[in-house]
Amino acid sequence: MHKTNTPIDVRYQETDQMGVVYHANYLVWFEIGRTKYIESLGFTYTDMEKNEIVSPVTDAQVRFKKPVRYGEQAAVETWIETYDGIRTVYGYHILKENGDVAVSGTTTHVIVHKTSFRPLSLRKAYPEWHQAYLRQVNGES
Repeated sequence: MHKTNTPIDVRYQETDQMGVVYHANYLVWFEIGRTKYIESLGFTYTDMEKNEIVSPVTDAQVRFKKPVRYGEQAAVETWIETYDGIRTVYGYHILKENGDVAVSGTTTHVIVHKTSFRPLSLRKAYPEWHQAYLRQVNGES
């Protein structure tokens, strides 16, 4: 299974009064990881957006295990958990410097036309993405 590992510098403005990364910021880090993952496969969201296609989040799950604090280095590990031609579920681990999983989660996405917000099939709209995603979920390179 292909995974990307994207470094994250924990910035002061991302923390709360306890000095711990504010929980909503992990979703931003998930997005950073997801974008880098897609780029690692040779694709970009901007290519979709040129065709008035966007990829909204339809579900997000986040599990907090250990705090990440200001001044620490972290990384977001990203992979495709499941894909069915319509929905893509991305998996994430936020890793601490020592490799411990601090946060884990998933986000589920579909693609839609920007004006109508009607769901589209990734399989039909972007067959090259579809094939790349199938290879990922089947453990192929």
